[in-house]
Amino acid sequence: MDSIFHRVSIRKFTDEPVAEEDLTRILRAGMQAPSAVNQQPWEFYVVTNRDVILELSKATMFSRPAAGAPVVIVPCFRTETRLPSMAEIDMAIAQENMWLETDSLGLGGVMLGIAPERSRMDKVRRIIGAPDSLEPFCLFALGHPAESRPQQDRFDESRIHRIG
Repeated sequence: MDSIFHRVSIRKFTDEPVAEEDLTRILRAGMQAPSAVNQQPWEFYVVTNRDVILELSKATMFSRPAAGAPVVIVPCFRTETRLPSMAEIDMAIAQENMWLETDSLGLGGVMLGIAPERSRMDKVRRIIGAPDSLEPFCLFALGHPAESRPQQDRFDESRIHRIG
């Protein structure tokens, strides 16, 4: 549980490459997530090509931090699943698993929203060359942190409502 209370959004990265074993662990963590009716809607594009990363960093006004990352993972969800209305929730759980594993490996990352904005999804799909049957969910820029800061304590007792 340490990663839950340690993870922060990292937007600046060193040039040090991310080890392939670490990427595999991060992707395994994502695929270990639960999903509605076990549909596992995910597919992952792992981008290390600098030109493609720079293009992804311009996909939205919020995706600029991707430009400095040595790796950008683009989690996508299949449109043909048993419960398509739950696919984005499934992806959010998978993404959180990936982020927590990234932190546990001493790496940093930031999730940059793409879904559910259609224009963003279409633009990212074109950049990575994904088929129409896959919907880009987010950009996950990651690498060795070039910044550090403490996580905020977000616990707020006033948001807890007890019944019974």
